[in-house]
Amino acid sequence: MSGGDNKELEGGWFPFPPSRPVRLIPPIVLAYIGDAIYEVAVRQYLISLPNLRPHHLHRTATNLVSAKAQSRILSFLDPMLTEEERDIVRQGRNAKSGSLPKNADVLEYRHATAFECLIGYLYYVEHHDRLRELIGQAIEYMVNPAE
Repeated sequence: MSGGDNKELEGGWFPFPPSRPVRLIPPIVLAYIGDAIYEVAVRQYLISLPNLRPHHLHRTATNLVSAKAQSRILSFLDPMLTEEERDIVRQGRNAKSGSLPKNADVLEYRHATAFECLIGYLYYVEHHDRLRELIGQAIEYMVNPAE
């Protein structure tokens, strides 16, 4: 790409579309990209706040991206999801990851994978407004839980 090319990239934020149609990408692979997308969103949120001490940023980010947090987020978001999104969540929850969770029980880990799968799916089908909406709701819920 030339330095003067300001055209918005097609297919997401980077010029590397997936190698196959989104519905043919394994759920665990969608979770892989979804994990990264969600982590970047959390980091952007934290950098928007006034407290930029590195230790505070890391500790807060870790609390927002943990499997336990993502499992809670998925439970919170469930009533807001469309049938299509719930289908993607089911596929993500049932995916076999091949690894054991380190800091979460198996159910939390599966729900976290399902959440990440949904994020990856929305990213690749270019539903970016919906992606921002759900991630915004997720962060708001974790930062200001209802009393």
